[in-house]
Amino acid sequence: MVVGAFPMAKLLYLGVRQLSKPLAQRIKEGARRSQFFRTYICLPPAQLYHWVEMRTKMRILGFRGVTIKPLNEEAAAELGAELLGEATIFLVGGTCLVLEYFRHSSQTRRKEEEQRQVLESFQQELNILTLNVEILQTQQREVSRHLGALDELQTQVKALKELLDKKEK
Repeated sequence: MVVGAFPMAKLLYLGVRQLSKPLAQRIKEGARRSQFFRTYICLPPAQLYHWVEMRTKMRILGFRGVTIKPLNEEAAAELGAELLGEATIFLVGGTCLVLEYFRHSSQTRRKEEEQRQVLESFQQELNILTLNVEILQTQQREVSRHLGALDELQTQVKALKELLDKKEK
């Protein structure tokens, strides 16, 4: 089995999410025990949630203008604690999602940078090879020109040799 095939970051995030559930339970317990936490943290969102929910239900049923009674303190505290616990789990899950997004985008950015560097190195090698080919072509033309001149000299030497041979006879 390949070790790199299982992403450890995802396992870590899953563990964090699992740990957030007991954290949410502790927050609920704290909300039930602490009067300050209950009064100022749990009750206002619970009453707002109850009001919005009941208002929506009444409008769907066709009852407009009906006054909505607030929840009693115990029910509001329980609902507020539940909302706070769910918000904690949602927040941890959302944070894990954002962290995974940033991790993935940085990984993608790193891969793109590596590809760009490889492409640049290939481009540099291509430029060097193109320059070498031009140098070799120039040298080949020079050699060809010298060979042409050498052939011309050989032809002239043969002609002179023939002339000398004719004069000797």
